[in-house]
Amino acid sequence: MTARILIVDDVPANTRLLQARLAAEYYQVATAQSGQAALRLAHDWQPDLVLLDVMMPEMDGYETCRRLKEDQATLHIPVVMVTALGERAERVRGLEAGADDFLTKPVDFDTLLARVRSLVRLKRLLDEWRMRGETALALGLGAPTIGLPSVEGARVLVVDDWDDSARAVQEALMQDGILPGRAASEAEAMALTSAIGFDLIVLSLSMTADDPLHLASQLRATDGTHGTPMLLIAEPAQRDRILRGFDLGANDWLLRPLDEGELRARARNQIRRKFYQDRLRTDLGHALEMALTDPLTGFYNQRYLMRHLRGLLGTNAKPLAVMMVDVDHFKDINDRWGHPVGDLALKAVAETLRGRTRVFDSIARYGGEEFAVVMPGTGVQDALTAAERLRTAIEDMEFAPEPGATHRLTVSVGVACSNGADTTPEQLLRQADQALYEAKRSGRNRTQLAGGEEEARRA
Repeated sequence: MTARILIVDDVPANTRLLQARLAAEYYQVATAQSGQAALRLAHDWQPDLVLLDVMMPEMDGYETCRRLKEDQATLHIPVVMVTALGERAERVRGLEAGADDFLTKPVDFDTLLARVRSLVRLKRLLDEWRMRGETALALGLGAPTIGLPSVEGARVLVVDDWDDSARAVQEALMQDGILPGRAASEAEAMALTSAIGFDLIVLSLSMTADDPLHLASQLRATDGTHGTPMLLIAEPAQRDRILRGFDLGANDWLLRPLDEGELRARARNQIRRKFYQDRLRTDLGHALEMALTDPLTGFYNQRYLMRHLRGLLGTNAKPLAVMMVDVDHFKDINDRWGHPVGDLALKAVAETLRGRTRVFDSIARYGGEEFAVVMPGTGVQDALTAAERLRTAIEDMEFAPEPGATHRLTVSVGVACSNGADTTPEQLLRQADQALYEAKRSGRNRTQLAGGEEEARRA
């Protein structure tokens, strides 16, 4: 997996060494020798990862990281801080500045590559959601999401068969308002994750009764947890197991003896990234819903209708009926009372259609005052019966365009049924539309079958 990596260090020898090693792994590498240069390059080049030295003149790595995470154009770029300082307080400071990881010089290159692969993999996933969300925003279908989410109320599963260790992790997380659960075995972990949606899984690699790496692979292969961040806890001698855990999809790790501040900082970062991803997904889902539904009635629009019909006709050999329903003399309502009253009339018709159709029928606003109703598994006679039921229900409605005034709403209905696998959505809708126009031509407030005789009399 290739990626763009920005190395930021004021010592040229350090940048040349890392650049040569990463280039040998076929990564695209750029370098900057100051914090200001890094900010400009990150903004313009948009790397997939920043390797950031802490000790630099003028603007140190902490301030550079903080500014990267405050800029909407660069906040999504993972940052790994690299320093000769090994104190845990420095690591916590870096994590609280927004760094995704903290490595100590001399850097173990295998560990660095594991970090790079993990963070790049996650960034590519988030980039996909961001691009879709930006497209929706450009089309006016969504609102920008801003702000750093709180981790309070987040659910975390601690998987460890050592009671004291699990308790220490849970107590540390609770200080940030996190709600931790506990599993002491693989079976318990799989059962809990199938029942509860967790925002982070903290997995001990020191479990004795079960293989934690097998559990990690199971969690990544399961639909409900394949995207849940995973934080590994390991002994210093378990380096190989940590690297294997990263290959299996773990997101972060820390070593015993645990530092409470570092644990909390790493957990917060992983949970916030999960919340960010969830928010992007929710925003995109809302944008797609807006793109596929009519804002006035809440029904699907024509774009969705065509895709839905194509899917039904392509996979379903059962009968399929379509009604086209058009409000009679709708222009007269707009001309007499205005468009806001016309909208109220359409909403009233829509509510009646919604209340008189089956839960597995689909209704779309086809355009203007015209609606389409898709009825899977419905033959000719049942479709005509349903159409008449809708027509009479709308005719019986009480619609008051203004206080003290009533107006009788009626609709004309055209019905078409599929005649086999060769029918296309376009053909079926055209047949229903032709039947609708025949009902209009014959006097309105009627139901007409495509290719057949009039099936209902004027009420």
